[in-house]
Amino acid sequence: MNSKYIKENSNDVVHHLEYNAERSHLIIPEYGRHLQKLIDQATKIEDDVERNKAAKYIIQVMGSLNPHLRDVPDFQHKLWDQIFIMSDFKLVADSPYPIPSREVLQLKPDVLSYPQNFPKYRYYGNNIKYMIDVANKWEDGEMKSALVKVIANHMKKSYLSWNKDTVKDDVIFEHLYELSDGKLNLLQSTEELLNTTDLLRTNKRVSNKISPAGPPKIQSNKNTKTGKPNPIHKNQNRKPL
Repeated sequence: MNSKYIKENSNDVVHHLEYNAERSHLIIPEYGRHLQKLIDQATKIEDDVERNKAAKYIIQVMGSLNPHLRDVPDFQHKLWDQIFIMSDFKLVADSPYPIPSREVLQLKPDVLSYPQNFPKYRYYGNNIKYMIDVANKWEDGEMKSALVKVIANHMKKSYLSWNKDTVKDDVIFEHLYELSDGKLNLLQSTEELLNTTDLLRTNKRVSNKISPAGPPKIQSNKNTKTGKPNPIHKNQNRKPL
């Protein structure tokens, strides 16, 4: 009997099964374990020429696994970086691009300095405080008066989006006076802000625009008045000429 077709014992086959818990960790799981094994085998090749051939062949296989990325700029550069990363930086091959290092890969980005502002009236937001600070630096005149009025109307609109009720202009003027450190004083002014109804209608219109679109409505074939299905038109079932 040919030795190639020797029957194996089922108990021995089950005993030598390879479980995922016993396998090595995949560095880039998207490529799968077979490609990881190819890279490990290529890393152990001692001949430089054969090792370079194996590395280029693995690069072709990696490119065929992601055909939708072939038009992406520096796609080959990305593949060469990934093959060195998957080899745990042990692969020695002639790369047409700079070989990445472990230190550069493990670098962490700098922490972004977010503005940590805690305004007293959060419903106005930080932008209102910035606008008030700008208005404080302007010289008195028509332009500054117009800007202060725009700021007050925007404060009222922001207040109504939080309160969903009515608000008096005196409250807005008091908050404006407080946030401007007493420099923008409209407490004794006869200026009237926009109507509450108009501002609420504007807030509702904006919220409807940004709301997610629901499923398309299916038009019913029933008559809304009688509840009966609409009659079929005479020419509806007519065969085309």
